[in-house]
Amino acid sequence: MKVYLKQLFQAEQFDGSNEMIDKYELIDAGTMLGAHHSPELYLTGSGKVDVGDWIATGVNGEHWAIADDVFKKTYAELPVVPHYVAEYINYMKSSYRDIWDAINYPFKSDNINKYIEDNSETFARAWLDGDVVEEEK
Repeated sequence: MKVYLKQLFQAEQFDGSNEMIDKYELIDAGTMLGAHHSPELYLTGSGKVDVGDWIATGVNGEHWAIADDVFKKTYAELPVVPHYVAEYINYMKSSYRDIWDAINYPFKSDNINKYIEDNSETFARAWLDGDVVEEEK
């Protein structure tokens, strides 16, 4: 058996709103069968979508549905970090440093030291999994 890591993708939890139905071009079962409208909605090429399911969008704009329980067991949201932390991680990685070097690097700023001290798990996840840069206020 081989193990694969899926590329990053965006996902949105389906709330049943008309906006999301239009956005993802969901169709109801009745329309598909040429009958009356049905409360069951389908995502083209992916199957039935229920309120609470997640609709994922891939790198080529393709969409697929993921049941909520499966989504929660399988995926985790990327950590959100300040821009200076993201820049520090990128700098250290571009210098071919590992996370141990990044934590123990003697010339990092007081802001970075404080962030790592207060947010060690978030820093480690950002290093390993990637991150989303916090919007500036």
